[in-house]
Amino acid sequence: MKNECKKINFLLLFLLMITYTGNAQKNTNERAQWFTDSRFGMFIHWGVYSGAEGTWKGEKLRYDNDYAEWIFYRNRIARNEYTGILDRFDWEEINPEEWVLLAKKAGMKYVTITAKHHDGFALWDSKASDYDVADFTNPKRDIIKELSDACKKHGLKLGLYYSHWVDWEHPNGWDHSKEIYGITDQQYDQYWQEKVIPQMRELLTNYGEIGLIWFDMWIHHSGSIVTKKQLLQLKGIIRQLQPDCLVNSRLGLSIEEDSDIDFKTLGDNQLGSRKEEFPWQSPATVAHSWGFHALEEQWKSTTTLLHSLINNVSLNGNFMLNIGPRANGDVPYEISHRLREMGDWLAVNGESIYGSQAFDLVKDQHDWGKITCKQDAGGKTKLYLHVYNWPLSKKLPVTGIKGKPVKAYLLADKQKSEIPLLTNQVFTILELPEQQPDPYVSVVVLEYDHYPDTEQGLAAQSVFGGYSLKPSNAINLDGDCLVENAQRFGSIPAHIEVSKKSTYQWRIYIDKPMSFFTDVSYNYQGKMGKGTVTVKSAGVLLSVPVQPTGRYVGEPNREWHIDSFNAHRIGKLTYSESGYYDIILEVDPAKNETIDFQWLWLGEVL
Repeated sequence: MKNECKKINFLLLFLLMITYTGNAQKNTNERAQWFTDSRFGMFIHWGVYSGAEGTWKGEKLRYDNDYAEWIFYRNRIARNEYTGILDRFDWEEINPEEWVLLAKKAGMKYVTITAKHHDGFALWDSKASDYDVADFTNPKRDIIKELSDACKKHGLKLGLYYSHWVDWEHPNGWDHSKEIYGITDQQYDQYWQEKVIPQMRELLTNYGEIGLIWFDMWIHHSGSIVTKKQLLQLKGIIRQLQPDCLVNSRLGLSIEEDSDIDFKTLGDNQLGSRKEEFPWQSPATVAHSWGFHALEEQWKSTTTLLHSLINNVSLNGNFMLNIGPRANGDVPYEISHRLREMGDWLAVNGESIYGSQAFDLVKDQHDWGKITCKQDAGGKTKLYLHVYNWPLSKKLPVTGIKGKPVKAYLLADKQKSEIPLLTNQVFTILELPEQQPDPYVSVVVLEYDHYPDTEQGLAAQSVFGGYSLKPSNAINLDGDCLVENAQRFGSIPAHIEVSKKSTYQWRIYIDKPMSFFTDVSYNYQGKMGKGTVTVKSAGVLLSVPVQPTGRYVGEPNREWHIDSFNAHRIGKLTYSESGYYDIILEVDPAKNETIDFQWLWLGEVL
């Protein structure tokens, strides 16, 4: 896929050149303040499907995405047989309070459960339908009531997932087979008025304070049978009965379309990619399936999950992590173990997550990790540097923040012992302790007596001492600038196809006199000597002819023969004093030839 040159330059201008004066999430209404302070919540997918465990009569779920909660629809199970799965449930063992206790141990601040999933089965005693847990248990159970009581007892907010668009049980509810067999708007509205509206009234009336209603229409209403009028009716009931209850964008109305939507929901397991000023959230799994799947094998590590949480918070987002309990209420060990490990990390480092927000530097400014930020009423600011990989050099470079911190220390250090540092205008280098305090992610705190200004557009110094200059951190792209995404599983890296003379410009800050060797990575399949690559900086011009890079085999015996991207030494750049410097790369292919540019590397000469 290609991005147009104008779009790239506009994005660079927007991300790199603007100056910020504060870190508050501007478009957060009063209702959602608790949500943006919480940052971390639990999702619970549990229902009839939990007893099927991803298989039906010896056959695995008929879809490769392996979402076990879709087995009713995917495997074409008859309604009476589907509810027969409830006979497998161990009702004496099922205790929703255990899920809440796990959430609390994990450091989560709210819990959202599938009150009604797409199968149409309600986990409460619904008077609007007999297709609910109370009508299939003896003595009657009301899982929503039990979970609500547990959340109140342990101080967590309660959220309810409700599938409004899709309902496989109601004859006039939507299931995707109706694309073939059809349904009238009047029939669908009958389902809406008979089931959706009264059930929503029940949930908002009988279970105390509801923190949020999590809808799950993953397309805009214009592409569905649901009308905007129906969606506004549904939202209106929420505003009437529980004015402080949050509503997510999967209601079917985007934040851009309706400013009364409280937060945006990203796609399943989709993490944030840019800073947003409105509340948003990623729904995510520890494995792959949301409902319990006995054949699950795609387990994410604790480190991966912590990185996902930190990434989102560093961009003003939340992270809601799913558990899929079994039919006896047990949470799979792989899930509960990781949640407890995350809770242990948050017990030490939670200050960097709860109530924290994005800082003003761009998303991938540094190669060592992410930054979150917190500012008090007096303007004093803490920056939390989440260090994913403890540098072997024990030196942590921070680029782009103006001024010297008042203090630096490890968040895990109760004594707040000062970490030695040196600051030169927009560059700070920290002398880290020999041992990292945490095996997953260690957090360094920088304290300022004000909210620090930033210098946008700088390529940051790498933990390896050099500068990685790529199209994504350039301040100017002139000429060919269409970015080809990586292909063939990344064996062909992202690059720019250069067919005419083009220039690319970066800005760096040098904190002391030093010299760098310059390497450029490109692919060229032409003849030796045709075309040139030139680097200009600090009055020095380095120019070399383009060399053929040849081809190589990506995978053996699979005709996986691909053009090779190789690094080529251009020469040495010497900077006699500290300061800002522009690096300009000029790629000039011969007529009717192309050079695929990947990156420019400035490596410190030691």
